[in-house]
Amino acid sequence: MTEPVAPRKVILDVDPGIDSAVALALALFDPRLEVLAVTAVAGNVSAEQATRNVQAIIEQLDPPRWPRIGAAVEPERAPAENLSFLCGTDGLGGAEFPVAELHQRHLSEKVLVESVRSAPNAVTIVTLGPATNVARCLRRDPQLAGLFGHVIVSGGTFEAPGDVTPAAEFNMYFDPQAAREVLRSRATKTLLPLDVLSKPSFSYELLEKLPDETSSVGALLRKLLPFSFRAHRQQLGLESVRLHDAVAVLALAHPELFTTVRAGVDVETTGELTAGATVFDRRGQARWSANVDVAVDVNESGVLDALVTGLERAAG
Repeated sequence: MTEPVAPRKVILDVDPGIDSAVALALALFDPRLEVLAVTAVAGNVSAEQATRNVQAIIEQLDPPRWPRIGAAVEPERAPAENLSFLCGTDGLGGAEFPVAELHQRHLSEKVLVESVRSAPNAVTIVTLGPATNVARCLRRDPQLAGLFGHVIVSGGTFEAPGDVTPAAEFNMYFDPQAAREVLRSRATKTLLPLDVLSKPSFSYELLEKLPDETSSVGALLRKLLPFSFRAHRQQLGLESVRLHDAVAVLALAHPELFTTVRAGVDVETTGELTAGATVFDRRGQARWSANVDVAVDVNESGVLDALVTGLERAAG
């Protein structure tokens, strides 16, 4: 008789926009995943708003097992450019969800360190926003990299141009020093670049396939996703949406849908035109050590099916 497989312990580190709400709906109800914590980080929104959004999304979803919540702190330097036009200034399309007042907040980096140390070599960290929190953990405790089970980094580009500058993707651009420190660490890492995260596009048909409003998942996403569709059409001229954070969670739950290669990568931290650019050693005889598995392709139809199936499961 086959022994049941224990769920994979996961921490989601997020700067919550609308796609983060979809990602959390997938992860928090997936029996293959044990989400130990959801830690907030500044990025799409300020640190205070990110913390509030994490709490609001979890309260609205009301999953069977609530994760710990980590509070974000403001970054030392935040760039002027942002992508709030795709998710609203509050990150959630102006939804203005009420949240319960927390008596005690725990900083994201503290929650990360405690969770990893409580289950050494068993926790997968998925950074859906800038890598600020994970880098702070490594500065605080350099030995921690050897205790991470796996780090999945969402961000950068492999061959495509950036989305916030011609050279850089937003997560890398927002805190390039943090991204460099995480990618250079000895942790086992997978990089999910913008090229791959943007390949699956979700048409208006997705709205028809969402769970109905009698479920917490359906009620939340039916309130948030129409704003995202309008923003993508008005701001980018697209008749579909990209849900990068949701695709990243599906990469965690369905790695068979993604093709990866080993590569050596670093992040430009100081370039006037290239800050935040991910640079791969593409020389015929590469001199950099291969430090990541980088996703280079994705089964788009498989991701679409997995997303709909995952949301149906979340709705019960």
